[in-house]
Amino acid sequence: MPFLHDLARLRIEVFRDYPYLYDGDMHYEQTYLKNYAQSPESLFVLAYENETIIGVSTGVPLRDETETIQRPFQQSGINPDAIFYLGESVLSKAYRGRGIGSAFMRARETFALERGRFTHTAFCAVERPRNHPRRPHDFIPLDKFWEKYGYKKNPQLHTQFSWKELDELEESPKKMVFWLKCLKPE
Repeated sequence: MPFLHDLARLRIEVFRDYPYLYDGDMHYEQTYLKNYAQSPESLFVLAYENETIIGVSTGVPLRDETETIQRPFQQSGINPDAIFYLGESVLSKAYRGRGIGSAFMRARETFALERGRFTHTAFCAVERPRNHPRRPHDFIPLDKFWEKYGYKKNPQLHTQFSWKELDELEESPKKMVFWLKCLKPE
């Protein structure tokens, strides 16, 4: 998949900002993205300007995700086979506010619905305290955007990822909280 390099580049660029503060490297990114590239039902939604990839959004059946992501669902009695996991949506700053994020969300949900077996979509986001020293004064969390599309924060479903944060010498654990949406309301 020739666009994996662009996705890795965008992940490093976008997640460098608050709240992730990710000090990423291409080697880690290539390893991380192999999981998505190897899943026969993964989804990559690409946004271009001319020949340049300016945004990417991913999804994969939860069953094809890592143990770190599956475990909270299994421990809560939620069948991983029923969940389509939304990986990242990364978009260069210059292209935000143009509806591309909404298009990413719709494309991934449509893909999950078309498979016919997923009852929910889910993703996780880093949890930072409101008084975090690197929180910009004008920071607006994406919670309202996610809620607009029917996602509900589920604090009881959480995991930890470790990454090297800006100004850190080594990786440290970060709490990640899951958001869920029912695709097939009863």
